[in-house]
Amino acid sequence: MKPVIYEKRGGAEIVRYECAAQSYPAHTHASHVTFGRVTGGAVRVIIGGRARLCRAGDVFCIPPDVPHALEAVGGSPYSMTVACVPVREKPCDGGEPFTRTLKRLILGGPERPLTIGCMAKSAGISPYHLIRRFKADCGLTPHQFQMQCRVRKAQGLLAEGRSATEAAYEAGFCDQSHLDRCFRRIVRLTPSEYAASTAVCPSAGPE
Repeated sequence: MKPVIYEKRGGAEIVRYECAAQSYPAHTHASHVTFGRVTGGAVRVIIGGRARLCRAGDVFCIPPDVPHALEAVGGSPYSMTVACVPVREKPCDGGEPFTRTLKRLILGGPERPLTIGCMAKSAGISPYHLIRRFKADCGLTPHQFQMQCRVRKAQGLLAEGRSATEAAYEAGFCDQSHLDRCFRRIVRLTPSEYAASTAVCPSAGPE
């Protein structure tokens, strides 16, 4: 059995880990709530800067847009099931208006080139202040968030059967090697490994 299996069930993504050893750096799931249950071994889940050791039988929940990371404890294998479930986007009532605007722009088209200098100028602030405020409000820098969103788009294209080269250019990467580097860093698999690990399941109802 493959160590990581991705399944699409309606609008949700189910990820099954069997004797896996991947660790994942800080990232977010925009407008998705994440539920996890450890079934073997142990993982360290870091949510909003707070670490928690989860062993077999433990469950965890990560709210939408909250930075989190996952670490294999001592490099030992673990097994768990994670479900990323979309939620209705709530009104943006926190953070600066210009960070919310930039976030919406990135989510709406991560493949588009965005110049921080131009965004900062239109908001009447310095690029440094824009980056600092965006990270404070969203947990990642604008560049990190855009790369994450580009990888998410590439994942969707690969799951549809598109080639890695097609996914790279449509998601806004310079070339396939650029996609490979970013994909490995975030997903901990190569694009081809991810494509081989995906399975689309019939929706149980309307999304």
